[in-house]
Formats: sequence, C-alpha cells, structure tokens
Amino acid sequence: MQTGWRIGSLFKIPLYIDPSWLYILGLFTYLNGLHIQASYPQWEPLVVWGGGLAMTLLLFASVLLHELGHSLVARSQGIKVNSITLFLFGGIASIEQESKTPGQAFQVAIAGPAVSLLLFVLFFSFNKIVPTTGLIKVLTLDVARINLILALFNLIPGLPLDGGQVFKAALWKLTGNRFQAVCWAAQAGKFLGWIAIAFGVTAALLGVYTGLWMALIGWFVVRNANNYSRVATLQESLLQIVASDAMTRDFRVVDANMTLRQFADEYILAEAWTSDKPLLYPYYAASDGRYRGLVCVEDLHFIERSRWETETIQSIVRLLTEIATVEEKTSLVDVINCMETKQIKRLTVLSPAGAIAGVIDRGDIVRAVASKLNLGMPEPEIKRIKAEGSYPVNLQLQAIAKSTVL
Repeated sequence: MQTGWRIGSLFKIPLYIDPSWLYILGLFTYLNGLHIQASYPQWEPLVVWGGGLAMTLLLFASVLLHELGHSLVARSQGIKVNSITLFLFGGIASIEQESKTPGQAFQVAIAGPAVSLLLFVLFFSFNKIVPTTGLIKVLTLDVARINLILALFNLIPGLPLDGGQVFKAALWKLTGNRFQAVCWAAQAGKFLGWIAIAFGVTAALLGVYTGLWMALIGWFVVRNANNYSRVATLQESLLQIVASDAMTRDFRVVDANMTLRQFADEYILAEAWTSDKPLLYPYYAASDGRYRGLVCVEDLHFIERSRWETETIQSIVRLLTEIATVEEKTSLVDVINCMETKQIKRLTVLSPAGAIAGVIDRGDIVRAVASKLNLGMPEPEIKRIKAEGSYPVNLQLQAIAKSTVL
C-alpha cells in the first residue's frame, strides 16, 4: 500500500513524499544554512537560510530526476511504474516488475547514476559561466558536487544500491540464474552495510557525530539487502512449486442428475449441522463417469423454491470451460496471479486428461510455501487464511508473484 502524501505527477508517474522527508528537509536546510553562513558571514540571514532551503530542494530535485531515470527506462520496457516517493534516505521508484533480461536490468540500473552524472556536468558547466560570486554560484557548484557524489555512491556494488543492481545484472548474465545473482548482490550489500555501521559507530564514539548518519545509512542498506534476499528466495520457490504440490482434494463430487432439493437436504443442510465451517468445500457435478462442472451454491438463490423438486443440479452447473482452472504443472506464480486477476478464492486444478485433480486456495498456497521454506505455519493460521481468503500481512505473495519474471 502506498503511504505518504501525493504532491503531483511527472510523466504520468505519481509523486509522493513520505512524512520522514519533512524531517530531513528541515535538517538539511539547517546544515546547508550553517555551511553557507560559515563560508559567507557577510551575507544577510534571509540569503543564508533561503540558500540553505534552495540547496535542499535542489538536492531532492536531483534525487527525483535520478529515480525518474530508472522509471522511464523501465517503462520503455513495458514495465509499469506505480510511483516515485521521496523519503528519509532520498527517493525510491516503485517498479511493478523486474526486467526480463540481464541487459534490460542493467539499463534500468545504470539510468539513475547516468542522470546524476549528467546533472553534475550541467550544473558544473553552468557554474563556470556564472560571472558573479553570489548565491547562484555557490548553489550550482554544491549541487554539481552533490550529484557527482550521488552517482558515485549509488554505483557501490551492493544491493539495494544501483551498483548492486548493476552487479546483479552482470552476475545474472554470467550465471544465467537471476535468483542466485540477487542473493550474491544482496550479500555484498549486507557486507558493505555492516562496514558502514561499524565505521559510523566508531566515528560517533570518537566525537564525529556525522558518523551516526553513516551508521543509519548502513542499517538501511543491510535491512533492504535482507529484503532482496527474502523476496528472491520466495520468487524462486513460487516458480519451483507447481499446482499439484499445493492442491488438496477437499471437494465434494455430487450426482449431476439429483434434484436441487436433494442436493440442499443431503449436502448443504447436512454439512451445516455437522461442520463448524459449513460450505467450506466446493461441489462438482458428475454423471456417466464424467465431471460436468462446478456447482455454485449461491446459484440456488436464483431458482424459485417451487422448482427445486424438479430442477436438477445439471441446470445450474458451471462448465469446466467456463470457470477458472489451471493444470497440475502450473507454477504457483501463475496460480497466484490468476487468482488475483480474477479475484476468486480458489482455483480448480485439472489433470492432463481434463479431469478434476484437486482445488487450491490461498491457504493451500501458504502451506506449500511454508513447507518449502521451513517457515512453520500453524494449521489454525492456514484455516484462517482459507476462511478469509487473504495472505498474511508479512507474506504478501500476490505482490511478489506479480513482480516475478517468468
């Protein structure tokens, strides 16, 4: 879910600011103002603090353009960009899906630093032609330096930095395994992040309090590198597990020729009395040794009670060709995406011969993933997921499946 405040859009990409951005806006304005005041004590306070604010806004405008570089290249590859958000550590582009090839992934990754380097050249060149030594001269030089630092810092080869994305693309090209590449690039990011934390804490203990900022950035890198590893592991599992691994045979087969009254009495009412969760299982109609389709209990409501004695189940059956189905060898990525696209609680799984092999819902998916990754998901939680039809908050499989490259 998108958080923060929307402030507009750029190239039809929504722009947001996170509440944490306001703190860094004030802090950077203050620090930039102190820097200008120390360098030019003769300037008026309005010029000093106005310059501090202008410097901060130019910094974040540079960050915004950096993220826009990533976004526009991704969009040129047919990938949807949900938003760009400015927050405590700069900015982040919410790109819905990864690139399909290492080359395309490299293009998206390098676009941000390329924009920052271009801004460095533009501001530095403009600084050289500004004839005065006033505020504009100071701002253009400092913004040029900031963009150079932004480009070089982001090229550090560890996720989640752009250099980590470049490193991942290179490893992906060399190994042919995108998931292994992500894990290695994430390990590099965690290693570099812990180094930054160690240096930052040491500097702070020695009285250099800006080291705390370095430690905070290192913590951000470590945390996000861990997230990359976790998501890559989940994506790989979703591609390895197929529908037959997760499906159950928790369904009922009823005679397609029985009347609606018989069906209601023998199944619906009987299970309502004997089960603490009535109507939990789907019903499939069969006759002459063949499955005819799905029986939706809700469809009974559209048939007058007076006709229940003569109408058969066959009259309300939804044919297998009309309902959402997947094959046994369908990956969980496709299963999840199908369920989310059609907004349904379960899917029918068909055998190669077209017979009903099983059913699969979100609880079955979570159970299969938990078993694959040894997560230890208690059965009461599985039952809750089945009943509510929603994934756990800390396991948003629908978003992960949507971003997975097939």
